[in-house]
Amino acid sequence: MNRGTAADRLAPPGGLGALDGGPNRWYLCAIYRYALYRSDGSVTHLLGLSHTHARELKKGSAELLILSLVETRARHGYEIGKLIEQRSGGAITFSAAALYPLLYRLEHRGWIQGRWVERAGQRRRRFYALTPSGRRILDEQRTTWRAFAAAIDRIAGTGEA
Repeated sequence: MNRGTAADRLAPPGGLGALDGGPNRWYLCAIYRYALYRSDGSVTHLLGLSHTHARELKKGSAELLILSLVETRARHGYEIGKLIEQRSGGAITFSAAALYPLLYRLEHRGWIQGRWVERAGQRRRRFYALTPSGRRILDEQRTTWRAFAAAIDRIAGTGEA
């Protein structure tokens, strides 16, 4: 019996559409997609998947990355983008056209709060900080990520010895 692609076989019962709504829906989809990718290279080095899937993975994991980076202190958008690129070893990058709309969306949801800061000799920058609501979402996303990664490890044996 043909069960379709690897993606179809790894999908939750009822497919990805079976996930309920709420703040974790897209995050869970991204985690599911992440399981299909190598963890040691660029998201464009896929296991037989298209660049479209890599783009979807980046979109789905972006919230977790941004919320994590503004957890300890406020950061401006350019700094957030550079830290993501730097800490991922260049595997994940965001253009300004992709990053700033996401920051505005997170702010609109109440997960981060932005404020303009002007410093002498520098152009004005918008710094983003995690809100209490954002902290709850970040905690939920981390818990979900850990549980999912542990489940994948139990099935695929991808953990380190």
